[in-house]
Amino acid sequence: MDNEINFDLNDQVHSLIDAVNHYFPGTVTVTFLGKLQAGYVRHDQSQVVQDGKNVIIQIADLSAPNYTASHELLHLLMVLRGFPQVFFSLTTGNSQLDDQLKMMGTELYDIVSHFVVVSEQRKHGLIDDDVEEMYLKGIYATIKPEPNPLDDQMTLRLMTLLDAMVFYGDHFDQVVGKLKQDFPISLAAAEKLYQVITEKPTDSPFGLRRNVVKLFKAFDEQLKQWELPPLHNTEFTTLTSVLSKRQLNLQVRQLFEVFHSELIEIHSNTRAYVGFNRVDDQNAFVLANPKGDQDNPEFFKKIYDKTVKELFDSLKMPYIERE
Repeated sequence: MDNEINFDLNDQVHSLIDAVNHYFPGTVTVTFLGKLQAGYVRHDQSQVVQDGKNVIIQIADLSAPNYTASHELLHLLMVLRGFPQVFFSLTTGNSQLDDQLKMMGTELYDIVSHFVVVSEQRKHGLIDDDVEEMYLKGIYATIKPEPNPLDDQMTLRLMTLLDAMVFYGDHFDQVVGKLKQDFPISLAAAEKLYQVITEKPTDSPFGLRRNVVKLFKAFDEQLKQWELPPLHNTEFTTLTSVLSKRQLNLQVRQLFEVFHSELIEIHSNTRAYVGFNRVDDQNAFVLANPKGDQDNPEFFKKIYDKTVKELFDSLKMPYIERE
């Protein structure tokens, strides 16, 4: 095993590395960049870098290396074990706005994924009182207490506090007093969203997808109430479909509705067609327009006549077969 991953990682994390490597076709390693210790934990202290067939998890802060490394490894393991992912095949034409929308869409997806990740970390003793304390410091390193009048950081506060509710779970009572004092408006909104994403469990690929879509919609509703611009993740972000064998053999028209989008498909640079799931109106796939920007009824008919499996296979679009 690569020497670099032996630094300060416990047996639980080493067994996670082995589990990920069992499913991954290349090699997954953990490396450390420098010796910085900020004294708090936050999700931006690590990143996953693809190097050919291999994946390197780079840890940039040593405040809680076992927590940080296991967090990234569990996200990776979820993908390898067939949980839905998010994809970004559309552009607004403004790269700065695109980056912001991708970051926020991924963050909302991650918040729901953290029900699985944090539960596993707690099961393996990778979250203790010290990590919980450092997580609280990480919140205050990310967001400032709410000013009066409110500023433009409410979206970030809402995401950060909702994620904190998922992280602390049953232990949230220990920090709620302080957070309520500093973030009364955004915490009240986070509590409402938490209700939405805990009505049904996130314990399967189907459950994860359902709760991500619910969060995309409820988050936008909250932003509208604050008169902030919504993120439109149900259109901008493609989310892996979770389908039964029967659904895969149905015609595309039975499960999806294809619309011409105002957004551009990134590879063809033409106005995109987006396939929305008829049940929840979530972007499930994106098509380039073969005629440039002219609609082609024949193209629509061909797409709708295919089976769902035929279409997804032809697009090389991953899907998950529901058990």
